[in-house]
Amino acid sequence: MSTGTFTPAPGGAPPVRQVLAQASMEARLMLRNGEQLLLAVVIPVIVLIGADQAAHHVNFKFTEPPVDVLTPGVLALAVMSTAFTSLAIATGFERRYGVIKRLGASPLPRAGLLAGKVGALLLVELLQTVVIGGVGLVMGWHSANGVTPWLCALLVLLLGTAAFASLGLFVAGVLRAEATLAAANLIYLLLMAGGAVVLPASEYGGADHALRFLPSGALGEAMRSAFLHGHLAVGHLLVLLAWAVAGTALTARTFRWE
Repeated sequence: MSTGTFTPAPGGAPPVRQVLAQASMEARLMLRNGEQLLLAVVIPVIVLIGADQAAHHVNFKFTEPPVDVLTPGVLALAVMSTAFTSLAIATGFERRYGVIKRLGASPLPRAGLLAGKVGALLLVELLQTVVIGGVGLVMGWHSANGVTPWLCALLVLLLGTAAFASLGLFVAGVLRAEATLAAANLIYLLLMAGGAVVLPASEYGGADHALRFLPSGALGEAMRSAFLHGHLAVGHLLVLLAWAVAGTALTARTFRWE
């Protein structure tokens, strides 16, 4: 028997493998939770179907078929529901039960923990895009031609995820778990109803320009610009970038791990 055959080689897994394992676990936990699944998939689909039906009875000033306008907005809503509401609630209760504190003692560094959470968000958002896009196609949704709209929408999704995830972590890091649950749901409902995410900002009358500076309004308008016209709305992306930078700075200064 050769020397050292059974000698253990202790140590953490490579960083990339750690992040992928964390992202996979976070995504599974999110999708196993009934409330998170409701926020991620069920509510956006209901909003899409209900808003499309309502558009035929309400005098919206759409220049394109309602489903073509509403589907990108609901995709933006899905990003908001996952990257902000679901992340804030999950992180708040992880802090309460000491999960994050214990993960901090594992070989996974803090940057790896955050990267794993972001990876989980992107996995869930991929599922949301498939489901909502499929429902939209069944309802007659048509996007601008070519691959350009999808590339533009991918950049919008990434910046929107960064903006809302940073804000979600900020809320979860400064409030108790129960307060995070209430605040995240309340903000989600307010932005869904009046934040120009599902409906274009132009449908809100005099509040049009102000709503475009909200993260919800910038995300919704940028997503509609991508799918309706195949254009990259640089101004709205800059708004999302500003929110992402502000949210990250606030989270870095105030987040408490326990």
